[in-house]
Amino acid sequence: MKKLPLLLALLWSPALFAASDLLQIYREALTQDPTIQSARSAQIAGQEALPQGRALLLPSVNLSANTQYNDVRTNYSGASIFSSARRKYNSNGYSVDLTQPLFRLQNFAQYQQSKLSVEQADALFTAAKQDLIVRVSQAYFDVLLTQYNVTLAQAQKEAIGEQLAQAKRNFEVGTATITDTHDAQARYDLAASQEIAAQNDLEISQNALLQIIGRQPGELVTVRGDVPLVAPEPSSMEAWVEKAVQNNAEMVIARASLEIANEEVNKARGGHFPTLDVVASYSDGTVGGGTFGANDQISKVIGLQLNVPIFQGGAISSAVRQAVANQEKARQDLEVTQRRIAQTARQSYLGVTSGIAQVRALQQAVISNQSAFDSTQLGLDVGVRTSVDLLNARQLLFSARRDLAQALYNYILSRLQLSSTAGALTEADVVQINGWLNVGAK
Repeated sequence: MKKLPLLLALLWSPALFAASDLLQIYREALTQDPTIQSARSAQIAGQEALPQGRALLLPSVNLSANTQYNDVRTNYSGASIFSSARRKYNSNGYSVDLTQPLFRLQNFAQYQQSKLSVEQADALFTAAKQDLIVRVSQAYFDVLLTQYNVTLAQAQKEAIGEQLAQAKRNFEVGTATITDTHDAQARYDLAASQEIAAQNDLEISQNALLQIIGRQPGELVTVRGDVPLVAPEPSSMEAWVEKAVQNNAEMVIARASLEIANEEVNKARGGHFPTLDVVASYSDGTVGGGTFGANDQISKVIGLQLNVPIFQGGAISSAVRQAVANQEKARQDLEVTQRRIAQTARQSYLGVTSGIAQVRALQQAVISNQSAFDSTQLGLDVGVRTSVDLLNARQLLFSARRDLAQALYNYILSRLQLSSTAGALTEADVVQINGWLNVGAK
């Protein structure tokens, strides 16, 4: 395994013990990021689909009670052996009813849907956690890169400022024209505006991280030590595509959606089938007074209840056609998701492999620019190079280091994206990358 010395440390002066690393920021985001908190609540809510679906197969018991005040006036017309009367009394009662489904095709289908809904909820939360790792890493490295850009802009401004000062001195002694001074002034003003833009970009990237963790990130630990440039394992692109198609959270969700649509067809067709339930009831009622005085009534019933649908105005047939159409939609949506995930896996794989080549090439560029800077420094000491030459050499060195840092960050993010696409991204990957930040730190 080859290692890459990054030579990135000299741009950072704050004490590391006060800085936050990637793992700290990620674990803080787990509790502070509203997106992951929303996903966690959605998962908890989604898991309740299973007990609700199971309840359709279990008995239901209802208790009802009543009490009534009765004021009854009875008048008889014509000849009667009864006399008119008025009676006032209370009647009370309660009943317990039980229904146990024996055969309801719709309920069985909905129970299967509830299990698939839980699977979807879990997959959505897994996708949210993997997305958080990628978002945090992207925001973290964006801050580091914009810090490099600020340093580079400041170095460029300093170099051009020295050139401007030299142009003014040459104009004063008559060895340069006013045009040379104006040209140097224009380039200095441009460099100053670029420094302002770089500072703005830094603030924007810090605010992006603030949106995730809810606070200003402060000082961040940059990459120190050696970072392994390792090709994806397995080395076959199509093997990664197959892993992604099988394990990617979006694929799990899409497959579950198709299964839910299949069960929806079964549920709709179940409307044509009869239902059979066990029913039982117990009731106890007391009438305080009536025509024949007070009485108490107790009823116990148990039996089977069959319901056979005959005609519902075509609603069931329409529901079946609708469910079949949605089933086909879910099937096509699965195909779209599969093709997109496969393409993303290929792009992420190529991002890792090409990133390795790019980092190695820029490593050589840093070494070359470091040599050029050292030579210019030596030339300045012996009087064959000017301070402007040294400043320009330093600017090129900083620029090469910035490009190397950007390529390195892109390589790391491509690795994370590839693991995420394959459904294998976990906190362990963050721990590994965080080790690259802290190895060799002083």
